[in-house]
Amino acid sequence: MDGKHEVSILRIGHRPGRDERITTHVGLVARAFGADRVIFPDAASSSSSTINEVSLNFGGSFRAESITNVSKFVKSWNGSIVHLTMYGQPIESLIDDVIISHHSDPLLIIVGAEKVPFFIYEAADWNLSVTNQPHSEIAALAIFLDRLFQGTELNQSWDDAKQKIIPQKSGKLVEGN
Repeated sequence: MDGKHEVSILRIGHRPGRDERITTHVGLVARAFGADRVIFPDAASSSSSTINEVSLNFGGSFRAESITNVSKFVKSWNGSIVHLTMYGQPIESLIDDVIISHHSDPLLIIVGAEKVPFFIYEAADWNLSVTNQPHSEIAALAIFLDRLFQGTELNQSWDDAKQKIIPQKSGKLVEGN
């Protein structure tokens, strides 16, 4: 990612007991699609543990962190902010601007769960939609990161991986179990 700055994903609105799997998948997608870290609310500590364990086993420097105050974190962010929302402007009309910004500033990508507080819409440099239809924040994040990194994230490899999945035509092969 030469000339590009850190990409952080902020998952807001986690509902304990209800969103565990979705929140964990936000972190897994963030890691697999090239982000540097994911930030969860304190209520999502089990998701943080899972993501950090995946990073430990499958390599890379990706990390999951927890915060107690989302508002304070967003307001103190030193960089650009993208909020992925079905109410935003179409990704294809603004992704080039985001890519250019990413070359000079760290990028925070915010994905929500339940109702998103209005200050998020105001804090964002871009409120972007991947379609203006209801769908998964996981899908929106994957598509956004693929557009941001222009497909290069699909060829990542981690030399420090304890486990490596070996692509197969059929069956499963994992080295280093």
